[in-house]
Amino acid sequence: MGFFTSIAYASTGGAATGGAAPAAAPAGSMFTQLLPLIFIIVIFYFLLIRPQQQKQKAQRDLISSIQKGDHVVTIGGIHGTVIQVSDDEITLEVSKGVNIRFVKSAVSTKK
Repeated sequence: MGFFTSIAYASTGGAATGGAAPAAAPAGSMFTQLLPLIFIIVIFYFLLIRPQQQKQKAQRDLISSIQKGDHVVTIGGIHGTVIQVSDDEITLEVSKGVNIRFVKSAVSTKK
């Protein structure tokens, strides 16, 4: 059998010598082909995006609930008592007579 004969035999599935052609595998639907991608996107949403949105909402709620007299910790680790609140800034008393102004977004936690 020559080189070209073996290629022809392989491409026809053995039909050149009377062999039975193998059954073609059915093509999957578009949905089944996209299912792994959809699954990855859903997992990505629930493991990364949704928890981040919840943290952002909790931080917004914390910042909007700051009142005079609250004990807070800033993102820099400074502990203090809120003595004044404005629209976008707070003033903390960190020691007797020592006041520091911060933007509200610098507050990390409220005690």
